[in-house]
Order: sequence, then C-alpha cells, then structure tokens
Amino acid sequence: MEINTASYDECVTRLRGLVDNNPMTPLQIMVVLICFMLNMIDGMDVVMMSYAAPVLADEWAISPAELGAVFSAALVGMTVGCLAIAPYADVIGRKKMILAAVATIGTGMFFSASCTSLTALVIARVFTGLGVGAILASMASMTSEYASKRSRNLCITFLQAGFPIGAVITGFASAEFIPSHGWRFMFMLAGSITLFMLPVVYFWMPESLEFLAKKQPKGAIQQLNHTLNRMHAPLLRDLPAMPDDARQRTSVKALFEQERARPTLLLWTGIFMGFFTLYFIISWIPKIAVDAGLAVDKGIYAGTAYNLGSFAGSIFLGWISSRFGLQKMIFLFFILAAGLLIAFGSVSMGLTLILLSAFLIGVTLNGGFNGFWPMAARLYPTEIRTTGVGWAVGAGRAGAVMGPLVGGYLLQSGAGLAVTFTVFAVPLVISGLTTLLIRNSDFSI
Repeated sequence: MEINTASYDECVTRLRGLVDNNPMTPLQIMVVLICFMLNMIDGMDVVMMSYAAPVLADEWAISPAELGAVFSAALVGMTVGCLAIAPYADVIGRKKMILAAVATIGTGMFFSASCTSLTALVIARVFTGLGVGAILASMASMTSEYASKRSRNLCITFLQAGFPIGAVITGFASAEFIPSHGWRFMFMLAGSITLFMLPVVYFWMPESLEFLAKKQPKGAIQQLNHTLNRMHAPLLRDLPAMPDDARQRTSVKALFEQERARPTLLLWTGIFMGFFTLYFIISWIPKIAVDAGLAVDKGIYAGTAYNLGSFAGSIFLGWISSRFGLQKMIFLFFILAAGLLIAFGSVSMGLTLILLSAFLIGVTLNGGFNGFWPMAARLYPTEIRTTGVGWAVGAGRAGAVMGPLVGGYLLQSGAGLAVTFTVFAVPLVISGLTTLLIRNSDFSI
C-alpha cells in the first residue's frame, strides 16, 4: 500500500506520528539495541584507561598530575568531537556519522596500545576521544527518533545504561587479563571489538526517518520506503517539495532562537557541573581504592561496582521519571549522590563498604546524570537535534576535562579525601538546581 502526502509538514507529521503513537516494531527495538551496544563499547573505550592507570603509573613512573592529564586527554578529544564533528550528523545523517565515529574509536584504541611515551599516549587518547564525542549525540538522536513517545525516556536512559555495562565488563576483563597480559592487550581487544561493530551498523541500522523526510538527501524516498517496509508500515508514493528554510544548513545559532536560549544555557550548566564530578569519580575510584590499601584487582572491582550501580540507576531513572517527572528525579538523584560522596571521603571503609558505596554512588550520580540525554533530545526539533545534543555534551565536556585534573592536583596537594570529595559534591547540587529550572513547556517533543 502506498500513500500520498499533500505537504512537507504533513509528511513529517505522519512519520513522527507513526513512531510516537504505535507499539515499537522489531526494527525500532533493534535500532535501540544497536545504539545500546555502541554505548557499551564507548564505556569500554573510555574507562579502559582508569582500569589500566594503577599498572601504567607504576610501569612508567607517572605522577598523579601526569595521570590526570592522560585521563583528560580523551575528554579533550570528546569535547572537540561534540562541538566540531557531531553537528554534521544533521547534514550527512546519523548513520554515516556513527560509522565514521566507530572507525575513529577503533583506530584510536590500537594507536593507544602501541604507545611508548606519555606524549604519544595523550595524542592517542585525544584521537579516540574525537570519535567518542562525535557518536554520542547521533546515538541519542537516533534512539529518540525511533522510540515511541511512551517509551522515549526509558529508551534513551537504556541507551546510556550501555556505557556503565561496557565499563563493568571491561572491569572484570581487566582484573583477569591486565595482571597476566598487560594493559596493551586490553586496548587491542577493545579496538577489535569496536571495529567489529562497523558491519553491524552498516547492514542493520537504518537512517533516521525524520532526517530522511526533512533533509531529503539523495535516495531518500528509497531509503524511507525500505525502512517503512521493514516496519510493516504504509509506503510513501513520493516526498513533497522541501520549503526553502528546510534547506538551510544547521547552525548553533538556532539553539538560541525561538525561546530556546534559556533552556539551552540551563542544560549546558547542568551538564558541565555534572560532568565535572562524574569524570573525577570514573577516573579516580580504582586508583583511590588501590591507594587505600586494596590490591590492584580489588581496586578495579571498585570501579566495576560503580559502573554496575550506574547501569541500575540509569534504568531506574528511566522508569521512575515517566511517573514523577524527569527534572525532579535528576535533582533527587544528585542530592543523594552529593551526600554519598561526602560520606565516602570522610569515613574509613573496608573492602565491602567501599564496593557498596561505589555501587550506590553509581546509582545516584551516573543514574541521575544520564537523565540529561532524554532531556536534551526532547528540547530540540529533528533538524537541530544532533547539533543541540552535541553542543550540550561538548559544552559540558569542559567540566569533564577539568574534573580529573582538579582531582589529581587536590589529591597530590595533600588536601585529603574528605576535602576532595566535598569539593566534588557541590557541583552536583548546582546541577540538580539548574535542572529544576527547565520547564516542561521548553520541550519540543
């Protein structure tokens, strides 16, 4: 069956309604699952350095400040990737951007494994970060555009839960293989798994329906109908002519037009503050646990417990936010995380309490933080969605770059864990408060 659409707006509205108002088809679920798998690999690639850090620090005699620079190198690349590369997905398409990013990440992991100097390793981590920064916004946009309205928050938080699951698997693998095979082996293994996803994305992930309808690249009608056929939906006879303004290139300026300036700046502030604390914890928990007297493998398990909590918290937030509101739940999670951080830094703990505290911090901190992605995806319409998400992540990444560096200097200066963790609790309170100031009326979907 083929249908005609009388106008451009009617075509876009029909496709959006097809996704919003019907149960998710196997194809839509597969898109979400592929994005979840990609985010698992992102989690593996990003946290690999934190698991390798104790061994690398001893092998190369690296100081805490130098180690902080290695941690932040990937984050610098992510920031550039988010700001300069990710927005082009609104021009070339989500699928092409994901393919390019996966190739970059896999190559960067192999480059990291071959490094013999601190400078080379920093460059390799920056290169890897470019791909990680470029891919996140496209995955969030793709998931948002294939998820039904009822399931959208849950699907996007499920997507983000892939990151900690990848980190958990990496933690167990690192504890098993790093002592016997070394840290380079783990980077090569991660690079191989990353590049394996290239054919998976190429053959099984469709392009965004909304992107094809709104931007109409070459072959758009064929791609649309191929995807609609896989969804068992009516096909389109043709695509209506695009209005002139739809052909304009996406601009960052659009993020501040039509009353978007206020929610955009609030979102950026919240993500910056959240990233500042989040990446301090992700980077330093294994090293802090080892410095507290735990064996290397037990220190890795502390990082694994944190990421397992991150997965549980992300899924829980996605479920509970549909009942009590996304902004309120992010605020509550962050307040609880701030209290847990202060307790973690102030109370002497054995192995069991360290693992339990790391798990609960993961539930509240990373679980709450992952609520930003459905919020960002909902703030912006399709034509600027990846630009909006990419710039939100990019603006916030400055906090991610600063967090491990500030943490490294605080720990090296002798400030102590109590002062350090209290300092990193404050941004969470600020982040939660800015989230509450974003109104439901600010969302476009």
